[in-house]
Amino acid sequence: MRKGVIGIFIGAAIVAGLVWWTLLRPTPKTIRFDMSTSRADRAFSYDDYAFVLKTYVDDHGMVNYRGLKEHRDKLDAFAVAIATLDPEVYARWSEKEKVAFWINAYNALTLEAIVAHYPITPSLTASLLFPKNSIRQIPGVWDELHFDVMGRKMTLDEIEHETLRAKFNEPRIHLALVCAAMGCPPLRNEPYVGDRLDDQLDDQARKFLANPQKFRLDRQGNTVYLSSIFKWFGEDFVRTYGTNERFPGYGETERAVLNFISRYLDAGEGDDLTAARYRIKYLDYDWSLNEQGGRR
Repeated sequence: MRKGVIGIFIGAAIVAGLVWWTLLRPTPKTIRFDMSTSRADRAFSYDDYAFVLKTYVDDHGMVNYRGLKEHRDKLDAFAVAIATLDPEVYARWSEKEKVAFWINAYNALTLEAIVAHYPITPSLTASLLFPKNSIRQIPGVWDELHFDVMGRKMTLDEIEHETLRAKFNEPRIHLALVCAAMGCPPLRNEPYVGDRLDDQLDDQARKFLANPQKFRLDRQGNTVYLSSIFKWFGEDFVRTYGTNERFPGYGETERAVLNFISRYLDAGEGDDLTAARYRIKYLDYDWSLNEQGGRR
């Protein structure tokens, strides 16, 4: 009898919690841009976005969100350019130009999401799991907040998973897409462009792997520490880097990730990585906002 009563109370508590979450959960702000000033005959350009990155992003990939919120006209202009890009123009681009566009779109629209909610107001429930100054405090930021892209509504998740990951075999995107967190790759303070995309992505990989918070090799502890990005998206590296020639004894995904990483290490560290069978541990992901001036 007591067990039955306890079960009823537990069930009621769960239902009450779900109702409370549904009713009190904040909703993401709607982001609208003034399309009246856009010109259909204007050639697509990264000039406005380049200005934003050069002005508000430092050499370490940290963002001056306060300044960007106060002077967001160039960022909004680029968002309008993303929205009004002619799909027929896009269709004529090379694959590298398309990949560059989607990376830039994801990163720029993420900036828009942060600026629209800045300063970020933490919620009680999200603060139990994530930093108070974090994109994770914005409800639905990846799957409910919609942006106009070439005349259609898209979420950030759709850009990342249904477009970049699904349509292009380019795993290096994971070292270029920036979700406004310290655990992300650094936000490059220049746009990605098709004719330099390979060099830019390679440079991103080197910078990312040079950060001990993203990758480090503990020889004495026989452990290699990897960013959680490689755990979440390791499967994307298999097609290109899944060779069996090195790293025997690892699973297919881990082997592909290690093959990829070894390409971007200096000779000594790369040799050490291939010389032994290391345990793999994934580093905790830092969801703190990638804001200049440190955590608030």
